[in-house]
Amino acid sequence: MRYITIILIALTVMPDVAQARPVSYPGGWTIMQTNDTNSNNLHVHYSPTAKYSVGYKGEYHRDEQWQFHGMQLNYLAKRINKPKSQANFYLKSAVGAAYSDYGQLNSETEAAGFAGIAMDWETRRYFTSYENRLTYAGDIEKSFAQKARVGIAPYIGDYGDLHTWLMLEVDHSPKRDDEVVYTPMVRFFKGVYLFEAGVSSNEDILFNAIIRF
Repeated sequence: MRYITIILIALTVMPDVAQARPVSYPGGWTIMQTNDTNSNNLHVHYSPTAKYSVGYKGEYHRDEQWQFHGMQLNYLAKRINKPKSQANFYLKSAVGAAYSDYGQLNSETEAAGFAGIAMDWETRRYFTSYENRLTYAGDIEKSFAQKARVGIAPYIGDYGDLHTWLMLEVDHSPKRDDEVVYTPMVRFFKGVYLFEAGVSSNEDILFNAIIRF
């Protein structure tokens, strides 16, 4: 598989929120395509209730040249709403199959899955998030990874204005040669459109775009 230009599209009814949620409103669909320092990801899920979502998860890991296809379940374990802030805690898991086209593992297929947690806290000025993941795919992949973000809005806009966030992402993957990768980025969003771009410490270019309906 060749490198894919990355665009993220997320469907949600939350008009001014700092990130796309892994669980949507009851009856809502979400399509998310993202990239990080090592992989390209597609996640399409449906939320029967406001507590959980289920759907397809696809990934391509560029350096190791393997891909995952399966079903992912996201569960909102806790949400804390305050007058000026919101915090969320999610459980994420997936089961499926991994396929490798790398070296001695060329054309190898294994049962695979992953599990992890994700949490975030935000106000109109500040944003923080953390997530981790334990992946098992037989001989193809066994790994742990985690990442965190912090962000600040240099100004507070009204509803419908152009909003700006300055963010820093730290990606920790002990198995990789670049064990810790830093990615400063800038995020703009207005109405249903969101874009973010940055350059990682390992010189990877990050570009994400979100369109919300």
